[in-house]
Amino acid sequence: MHTGLRITAFAAALAATFGTAYGVGTGVDPLVADGAAPAPHDEHGASDGPREPTPRPKEGGGHGGHESTPPGGLQISEGGYTLDLDTSRVTAGRRTELRFTVRDASGAAVTAYQREHDKELHLVLASRDLVTYRHLHPTRAADGTWSTPVDLPAAGGYRVFADFTPAGEGAENLTLGADLAASGRYEPARLPAPDGTARTDGYEVELDGSLRPGKASELKLKVSRDGRPVGDLQPYLGAYGHLVALRSGDLAYLHVHPNGEPGDGTTRPGPEVSFTATAPSAGTYRLFLDFRHGGEVHTAAFTVRAGSVPDAPETAPAATPEHTDGTDGTDGHGH
Repeated sequence: MHTGLRITAFAAALAATFGTAYGVGTGVDPLVADGAAPAPHDEHGASDGPREPTPRPKEGGGHGGHESTPPGGLQISEGGYTLDLDTSRVTAGRRTELRFTVRDASGAAVTAYQREHDKELHLVLASRDLVTYRHLHPTRAADGTWSTPVDLPAAGGYRVFADFTPAGEGAENLTLGADLAASGRYEPARLPAPDGTARTDGYEVELDGSLRPGKASELKLKVSRDGRPVGDLQPYLGAYGHLVALRSGDLAYLHVHPNGEPGDGTTRPGPEVSFTATAPSAGTYRLFLDFRHGGEVHTAAFTVRAGSVPDAPETAPAATPEHTDGTDGTDGHGH
């Protein structure tokens, strides 16, 4: 997964969140806005129409050079593939089967994918206010239809991201995005303020480093519990940690991989997980770190700013996230 936020070292893993109420740990320092104004939204936060993605410098990821490409997740179609979301509206607080299909240029359903980080496709779902986040692993039927149960905690606008690589030599990783609306009584939430420490499920995660627009920088996340460093993190989807970043405003999708992987002879199982990332623009972002410990997946969330960004507005208190691995009939882990 090379979408949005790019990395230099490693080749590993992924993630994103749902279930009942999912809150977020507090954040870190700045990142963000690239001058691309988000499309107007309706009362539920859903987009009124397609938005034109803003070209961004794409980090070479150790291969040198830059190229202008839109961040991931802003387009419903790219590279001859389209995300066909069968379920475009759900009811908040009610368990619903979310169904979608990826179609090729001829309109046929895609049924062959490359496995990346142990999965053919990773599905991320986030609310427009970036308070609710889910990383799901849906099931694919023989006809190419994907499905997964979801139970969104609040009404409003959401964005669905499908992160995948089609089968075939030379195929590139894509992240396609589509809007999802959850009906019900809508109460907008404010983005949590930046904070270098996130708390989730009894764990504390400290963020060291900052995102910089157009430049690679290292982010180190240190996991502790009851004041003690956690040095026995467990592999999850082929890595000790997975980081997803979403840009506030247009929800550009940025996925980052850790610097190192289990079994490479140098990467330790915590307490620190390191990432190298490049923000596509100045602005405010939410970072979601997924890690496994004690047999369970946990998600820590941060608000960060990249570049020169006005102070964030006053924030609402964050709830405590809940997590599942999505393999027992639940709809994934997250906030």
